[in-house]
Amino acid sequence: MDDYLMIGGRKIKNRFFLGTGKFPSYSLMKDAIVSSAAEVITVALRRVDDSSREDNILEYIPKGSILMTNTSGARNADEAVRIAHLARAAGCGDWIKIEIINDNKFLLPDNAETIKAAHILAKENFIVMPYINPDLMDAKRLLDAGASSIMPLGAPIGTNKGLRTKEIIKILIEEIDLPVIVDAGIGRPSAAAEAMEMGCSAVLVNTAIATANDPAMAARSFSKAVEAGRFAYLCGLEGEKDYPQASSPLTGFLR
Repeated sequence: MDDYLMIGGRKIKNRFFLGTGKFPSYSLMKDAIVSSAAEVITVALRRVDDSSREDNILEYIPKGSILMTNTSGARNADEAVRIAHLARAAGCGDWIKIEIINDNKFLLPDNAETIKAAHILAKENFIVMPYINPDLMDAKRLLDAGASSIMPLGAPIGTNKGLRTKEIIKILIEEIDLPVIVDAGIGRPSAAAEAMEMGCSAVLVNTAIATANDPAMAARSFSKAVEAGRFAYLCGLEGEKDYPQASSPLTGFLR
């Protein structure tokens, strides 16, 4: 079966997306990318230093990867748009994860500013990937703005609490004609698999992998979980039932 995710004219076979923050070293980050075979890699522009070959994070990302620059550090739409322009000028491409956070305690994204930035960047032909608090009306506004996906948080960033927003994400999958990519809060491969079983198009993970004792093995386990969850979604498993049903006949034997 030729199953792939299409975004911005690119075919993506591996629906596991990997973030690059918090790794103890760029070498371990590269090992995680290679081990998981992730195709989409997100990088904060402030970590890109093209003046130093040795310390430039881009040198550790395999050629052919789809680079999705994120606007980490932006506090409003104007700053996010400025970061996107800098990323394009630095040769990081047109994929931009809009990440606007103006809340230093809970680190929750600002949906209103994100929608403003999405309108501007989509008109400038960026592939716009907004990171949001899960909300149906805001997701519709982002669809109208020209977003290429929506990236609702599963739980607050870095908490590893899993799919705390599951019920709203289910609604987004049903109502929004865009890929739904869960981002933030996914701390276990089982949570990644559950997101995919629900019908999410992809899952992005960073903290859980970067802080694991063996990041490469952790990345591979998440990648495999995403694949298993996708297969489970596609095969059409039966839902839960209120009463038991025997898997073999209970009558007509040993009469």
